[in-house]
Amino acid sequence: MPCTPSRVLLAALFSASLSASLTLAPQASAQHPSRSASTSPTIPQVAKTAGQFTTLLAAVDAAGLTQTLLGRGPFTLFAPTDEAFKRLPNGTVAELLKPENREKLRTILTYHVVAGRVTAAQARTVRTAETVADLDVRISDVNGELRINDATVRIADIPASNGIIHVIDRVLLPPDARASESASVSASGSATSLIDYAIDRGAPLYNDGQPASTVAIYEVVASALLAFNDREVPDEAKRGLRAALRESRGTPRERAVALRRALDSARQMGAR
Repeated sequence: MPCTPSRVLLAALFSASLSASLTLAPQASAQHPSRSASTSPTIPQVAKTAGQFTTLLAAVDAAGLTQTLLGRGPFTLFAPTDEAFKRLPNGTVAELLKPENREKLRTILTYHVVAGRVTAAQARTVRTAETVADLDVRISDVNGELRINDATVRIADIPASNGIIHVIDRVLLPPDARASESASVSASGSATSLIDYAIDRGAPLYNDGQPASTVAIYEVVASALLAFNDREVPDEAKRGLRAALRESRGTPRERAVALRRALDSARQMGAR
């Protein structure tokens, strides 16, 4: 399969619904004591002054969201740095900035925004937050580090007149775009090609320190394989896949390994 930048991005945007039992209910916090609402800079102004969000601001402008983020809010922005955007596959940003990809870009950007002013302390009390894109991000505390999906919050609680900014080291990737790519491959490929697809895209993410994203990819593919008939995916292989999907304990890394083993076993048992 050709590996164009847009396909690489879509593959990276692969989906799965990871379990989460709490929904974030943002609470308004007190106005930053050193500034008044009339003089304090807005979220885009704070980001521009910081000097490390050039790509993010260009993307916000291309998506037509600048005026929204200049509005009253309040908003919570998980802001990827320029370095975070550089971690995407080569050519991805240029592809997204094209006019024909504006809606895709808007979805990605609004996936970084939560309605309300949510501090890092508030975020640590929940497992998910609903974004403006109507999609949840996962929230976790890993060895004292606040994680949003696979991104680590490097600087928290930067105040703005219309919200708050948390600086993150990865671009957050919406699950709906991942799901559409998965469905396309599932509909047109064999069981073996689907397993190859998952491993080709999941393994690099795992090796790049993104096991939760790998789990998301493997879970969707494992679920898709269950829909194949027993001639294409043997019943014994399906039992292994179901067991791996039911296993919710352990770290994302451990779950990724368990799912990978189930996928490998399905291939060895004659999936075709």
